Amino acid sequence: MPARQTSLPSSSKKRKTREDDTVRTIQDFEKQLTAAVSSGSSLNPLADLLDIALEAESAAQVSKAIYALYRVFVVIITRGLLSGPDASEEAKAVRTWLLDRLHAFVDLLSGLLKDEEPSLKISALDILFSLQKHLSSALTHTGDAKQPQFHASHFRKIITALLLCPPSKRAARSKKRKTDEDEGTDHNLDTDVRDHFVNTWFSVHDDIRWFFLRDSAILISKHPHSEAPQLPGNLLSILERLTTFPTKASELNSWWVEELGTKPPKPKRSADDDEDEDEAAQGSGDADEEDDWRKFFDDPPAKPAEEKKGITARVHTLTIHQSLHSLAAHKAVFTRAWLALLPQLSLYSLERTKAYSLRVLNVLHRGVIPHLTRPILIMDWVSSSVDHGGTVGLLALNALFTLMKEYNLDYPSFYTRLYAFLDRDVLHLKHRARFFRLTELFLSSTHLPATIVASFVKRLSRLSLNAPPAAVVMLIPFTYNMLRRHPALMAMIHRNEELAGADCDGFDAHEANPTLTNALESSLWELYSHRQHYHAAVSTLAKIFEEAFTRPSYAMEDFLDHTYGTLFETEVKRKIRKEPATALELSQVPESDGLEEMWTFR
Repeated sequence: MPARQTSLPSSSKKRKTREDDTVRTIQDFEKQLTAAVSSGSSLNPLADLLDIALEAESAAQVSKAIYALYRVFVVIITRGLLSGPDASEEAKAVRTWLLDRLHAFVDLLSGLLKDEEPSLKISALDILFSLQKHLSSALTHTGDAKQPQFHASHFRKIITALLLCPPSKRAARSKKRKTDEDEGTDHNLDTDVRDHFVNTWFSVHDDIRWFFLRDSAILISKHPHSEAPQLPGNLLSILERLTTFPTKASELNSWWVEELGTKPPKPKRSADDDEDEDEAAQGSGDADEEDDWRKFFDDPPAKPAEEKKGITARVHTLTIHQSLHSLAAHKAVFTRAWLALLPQLSLYSLERTKAYSLRVLNVLHRGVIPHLTRPILIMDWVSSSVDHGGTVGLLALNALFTLMKEYNLDYPSFYTRLYAFLDRDVLHLKHRARFFRLTELFLSSTHLPATIVASFVKRLSRLSLNAPPAAVVMLIPFTYNMLRRHPALMAMIHRNEELAGADCDGFDAHEANPTLTNALESSLWELYSHRQHYHAAVSTLAKIFEEAFTRPSYAMEDFLDHTYGTLFETEVKRKIRKEPATALELSQVPESDGLEEMWTFR
């Protein structure tokens, strides 16, 4: 039977025709609005174009609509319809109406950052930042201010969208998406949006970084953890990927809003600055009375031009334009953002808090501490992270050590906390290589008391008795380096008193304070016992304590990555110089040894 023919178009053709009509409508509205801005006629089609963007079904239609809206708003902003003085009440009403449409458009773009279509997310972010540039430039050129302006209210909307991640308002959603929204929307920042923001703006432009750090600290303080639990995690995911931060004023040279790159006026001098200047002038006047040869030694050498400081006034007295060109102001907002974030990361469950703390500590000593105005301010959070133990606690000790070494932090219980990590599991965990790296760093100072170093060496030696071969291979060179660096510990391998019984070792393994363990009165008999270890690599390496200490030190990196697999591979690949005896000649077998009862020789 032949197929029934119909004159009605198929559903796909209907959909295609409807999409083409929508695209033509968008193009017509854009042309009308562009002409209306130039002629000063009605802008009512702007509301219709916005409705199309809100109700569009396909991603292609949404993309066409938001780019058309973007081009129209750029024309409106450039013509000064959203800024400058109001000529009449009618113009004021029109401006209010246009601002409402702009806010609705920005809300639509903010929601698109969580859209299911990747291209829409990136396009929405690009449009938001492009609008930021146009709005700021228009505010600078049409406003009454004498200095460049940054449209702060629009930028706060961008930050809110990035950190709070509101759901997409796009009308066309799949059935699965609706189900997910009913169960609870995901408010975590998508990785593609985050990476695009960080790599394009946050790590590149100084003005974007400054305003983001300032406003993110304000946002996290206004939203309690119960209302926005996703905010600290989203902020951390951005801050931990910051790859560049200025270290001198000359590096402040990249601006998204170009007007902000102009040199700001010098800040007014305060009374304290005038007093300092008077004291300096008085000092120079006294120096004139002395001999010329003394002046040569009193005057400091002139700094190179590139090392001269920029704006040096107090941060709270600077304008926004001056703050953007002040290194101290950049450090101040950076410090405030981290100090606002760190306490929030401790409000989650224990496992999640440890995960966040681990991410922070991985970047803390290199990417955060050097750029803080006062690194000592994070001491409380770092010291509380030590209590988590494991990798988190070890990295927290590393941060504490950095604060002690470079910023004069007084933390008397540091080595007591480190000594607590030497438990029965430390030589069995996967992070033992990192532990040995950091422990060698912590014990590297020759000014440490010998009792403390002896306690660590003795404790590790005791733990080596039930440690895997790969851990013992790390421990022996570590102990050798400690003995070379602290000669007072040599008595622990040269003690030859004939002692017996349970009291032969005076080391107190249950003492938590490393200065009271009596380790110096003990010996490293545990390492001596490894001469009879079943693994050849361990037994051979343990014999270094019987030889003269002629080697300066061992490179720990050569031993830290050993595992059962690497040790086995080394043994397999080792060249055998002399083949071992595997059989006996029949002529060498005695007749009465009984071998003929167990073996059959042919």
